Amino acid sequence: MQKINTFLWFNDNAEEAIQFYTSIFKNSKIVNVQRYGEKGPGPKGALASATFQLEGQTFMALNGGPHFSFTPAISLFVNCIDQQEVDQLWERLSEGGSTERCGWLKDKFGSILADYPYCTGRISAG
Repeated sequence: MQKINTFLWFNDNAEEAIQFYTSIFKNSKIVNVQRYGEKGPGPKGALASATFQLEGQTFMALNGGPHFSFTPAISLFVNCIDQQEVDQLWERLSEGGSTERCGWLKDKFGSILADYPYCTGRISAG
């Protein structure tokens, strides 16, 4: 068991985010899902929280409402083996989001990701 896990707080779209992330990273799976019951606080059957893995790294997700949002002060760093992997992940993860210089992107859920080899690859190429 991983001792320290990354905890991601979403407004109300954690399930969509988890499905998106697990479809992109190869060694990924949804481990556990907790859904709201009759008494809420969310709609009955909606995802309350979940545990999932991306490339063997465990994450926890919560549909916690609009109280908190993602910030670049804490980001997820993706190690890539080559420029081809960088380009593939960059294209998929930036769909519906925004990109910045030197391999920083905000995905469509607001998560901040860093991909430093993207920056060094682009500087080397040009």
